[in-house]
Amino acid sequence: MAKKVIGNLKLRIPAGRATAGPPVGSTLGQWGLNMMDFINPFNDATKGDMGKDVIVHIQVFEDRTFAWKSLGEPADDMIRKAANIKKGSGKPHTDKVGTITKAQLAEIAEAKKDLLNANDDEARMKIIAGTARSMGVEIAE
Repeated sequence: MAKKVIGNLKLRIPAGRATAGPPVGSTLGQWGLNMMDFINPFNDATKGDMGKDVIVHIQVFEDRTFAWKSLGEPADDMIRKAANIKKGSGKPHTDKVGTITKAQLAEIAEAKKDLLNANDDEARMKIIAGTARSMGVEIAE
């Protein structure tokens, strides 16, 4: 029989730099989990992505064990990096803050391929393009 899930956590943590301090320690501590059982494997698994933030999903089970999955760098961070901007627009439909090319869009969609709910490359590109539009970033032809 499968273990009963009592919590689903989402954290944004710098790759390879998880510590027992906030946000990791305070979040896992609330659920009574052993922090070092998460921190050491996470830091080892994300060593190659140093300097980037990583999204992590943690499932907490009834017996105080957990399972985690790293989703990699968020799409909005990748778009900001490609457009060379610090942040998105506060009024994305009127104030445009940057531009990315179709090739950059395709590269981001390819990197997020396994995480997007899409059947083909064009659908993945539409999802990423929607994220870019909502940030005030235009897609150049």
